[in-house]
Amino acid sequence: MSEKTFREVIAEAMSEEMRRDESIYLMGEEVAEYNGAYKASKGMLDEFGPKRIIDTPISELGFSGIGIGSAMNGNRPIIEFMTFNFSLVGIDQIINNAAKMRQMSGGQWNIPIVFRGPTASAGQLGATHSQAFESWYANCPGLKVIVPSNPYDAKGLLKSAIRDNDPVIFMESEQMYGDKMEIPDEEYTIPIGVADIKREGTDCTVVSFGKVIKEAYKAADELEKDGISIEIIDLRTVKPLDYDTVLKSVKKTNRLVVLEEAWPFGSVATEIAYMVQQKAFDFLDAPIKRITTPDAPAPFSSKLFEAWYPKAKDVINAVKSVTYK
Repeated sequence: MSEKTFREVIAEAMSEEMRRDESIYLMGEEVAEYNGAYKASKGMLDEFGPKRIIDTPISELGFSGIGIGSAMNGNRPIIEFMTFNFSLVGIDQIINNAAKMRQMSGGQWNIPIVFRGPTASAGQLGATHSQAFESWYANCPGLKVIVPSNPYDAKGLLKSAIRDNDPVIFMESEQMYGDKMEIPDEEYTIPIGVADIKREGTDCTVVSFGKVIKEAYKAADELEKDGISIEIIDLRTVKPLDYDTVLKSVKKTNRLVVLEEAWPFGSVATEIAYMVQQKAFDFLDAPIKRITTPDAPAPFSSKLFEAWYPKAKDVINAVKSVTYK
């Protein structure tokens, strides 16, 4: 075991897979000469050369399409977006080609491609650089959506994503790249579509994913002082979503709070709330609560941003509400 940062395990996972399979390459803005906008591909150009670590122009539509075409012809591209806010320029390629090609070709073409980069907010970056796109991409059949919350999960899930024969959206966070964690020296993978219970509890289930789950951990410590025990589930994969783990937990705790850094309408929290009331209604002892950002773009002002972003106090208040404490 050795301590590594989130950015280090991203580079490590890609490098290990590229050594294993010569059809894998990385392409995106500043991934080569600059070692990645967030240094998540540091050293990879030196090892693999410019034919496999490829700098691109600022043209997400173009290099997304190149990646999809090369995947149809036997390669396994990793396409890095400097931020998923920029993926909107290439979303036509992702939705209308990558996600649909297998069905439209009658199964003749798989698209083994990974689109990865930061999602959601990262402080004072303003409205156009602080958007969470998990539910957007999860809404499209044919895409798998992964949002890890820590370095260990990120490495194992990225390796699984690269090996998958379908297109995978792999979402990170600028504010997690420096997070450190003990990582096994031996190879490991984590299966796509399997949630993880990060903290067991008895009084309420809290479901979350990505960096905002840290607020749930803070809330759990404070709630414990008041004698309230929460079970925290990290989805890790938004699609396919591990409904079974969520349902099993709700049937134990009889209460549910969903924490998500996204706008409320059509959110992942909305889907989870619907699914639980559909399949575990008789087990609920209180209405389901969801915690999201307000239905408004992210503000630039630091004080307004603090009010906009979900916090541990929001989790505490929601849990106390459903436990009637």
